[in-house]
Amino acid sequence: MFDLDKWQEIFITINKNKLRTFLTVFGIGWGIFMIIILLGAGKGLQNGVERDFSAWATNSGFFWSRRTTISYGGFQPGRRITFTNKDTEMLRKKIEGLEYLAPRNQLSGFNEGNNVIYNNKTGNFSVYGDYPGYIRIQKVDIAKGRYLNDKDIADERKIAVIGRNVKDVLFEDEDPIGKYIKISGVNFQVVGVFDSRRTGEQADRDTQTIYLPFTTFQKAFNYGNRVGWYAYSVKPGYKVSDVEDDILGTLRTEHSIHPLDLDAIGSNNLEEEFKEVSGLFQGINIFTWFVGISTLLAGVIGVSNIMLIIVKERTKEIGIRKALGATPLSIISLIIQESIFLTSIGGYVALVIGVFIIEAIAKVVPDDGIMGAPEVDVKVAAGALGLLIIGGAIAGIMPARKAAAVSPIEAIRVD
Repeated sequence: MFDLDKWQEIFITINKNKLRTFLTVFGIGWGIFMIIILLGAGKGLQNGVERDFSAWATNSGFFWSRRTTISYGGFQPGRRITFTNKDTEMLRKKIEGLEYLAPRNQLSGFNEGNNVIYNNKTGNFSVYGDYPGYIRIQKVDIAKGRYLNDKDIADERKIAVIGRNVKDVLFEDEDPIGKYIKISGVNFQVVGVFDSRRTGEQADRDTQTIYLPFTTFQKAFNYGNRVGWYAYSVKPGYKVSDVEDDILGTLRTEHSIHPLDLDAIGSNNLEEEFKEVSGLFQGINIFTWFVGISTLLAGVIGVSNIMLIIVKERTKEIGIRKALGATPLSIISLIIQESIFLTSIGGYVALVIGVFIIEAIAKVVPDDGIMGAPEVDVKVAAGALGLLIIGGAIAGIMPARKAAAVSPIEAIRVD
């Protein structure tokens, strides 16, 4: 029940010791402020990383051919492994758990560009031969037209899906759909324009890309039945690492590679990378809470010490109250309420300031930076404030019990 007299006493006490009250409140507020700022910054960094990860299916991976390092089956080390269409069909039949298997080729090799011509304009871009399923692994947004489809593969159509930067360089404001571009002397009709889901340099690199049907690519550029490397995704309920092991083991058998020659085929597992990143941010959050709660604990101890001083200063007053009939419970209630009030004020003010700073930073963080917009979960912030209020109550228990134990006779003798 609200007791106006108690709250008048609390405010009178606070008003008498403004500096001490301010330092106590500041010590408590600093802990909440640290939690809000650190959680907000950590979430911003996590948002930036997850934004780039959103362009990839996390249940996917890649594998590519390299050279053998161990002699096996009559072959000397140093033999270059070459994947072919036969491997594609074999893996699709044998590997359980495969959702999409996307063989890939790149014209002129890795990180090499190619001159692409439209009328009197030319640009240097990456050219890939792909299957329609690849968009399920590296996700892009189709800005205009369409992506590759199964009919393009079956009919070996000479069509192309170009990135936004390709469109800007070759076509500027002109609509590219239906127009023809020339790649290494071969004409391809543009049927789609895509944009990247990533940001910054990664997005620029993605959108300087041209996708061609894989079968058309092999035929147009005399690649025969060669496959450069593979992207794949796995079905729900399967682990990428298990499917990856099956793929690599099958390929080692098929290409007479020593079972222990782990370097003959390279691989990359996005599921493991995503778990590592998630584990990193979980560790950051644990560290943030450790620092914040440690700071809060120091503040709570400070409040407890201040309340002990207050009780000592008000010993005579407490004794008189008890002599006039005040119960121990009312004395305890008074001290705990004051303790909770101090911690609540400090925590709330710090919470508001921290959220305001996070929101201000979020408005100026660039969209293409490594860090995304920082943010604070309202539930987390409210939980931190609730934890602080509980801490304030705990901080007041010892001083309150000391106050309740004051003897009226001894208290009246205090000078």
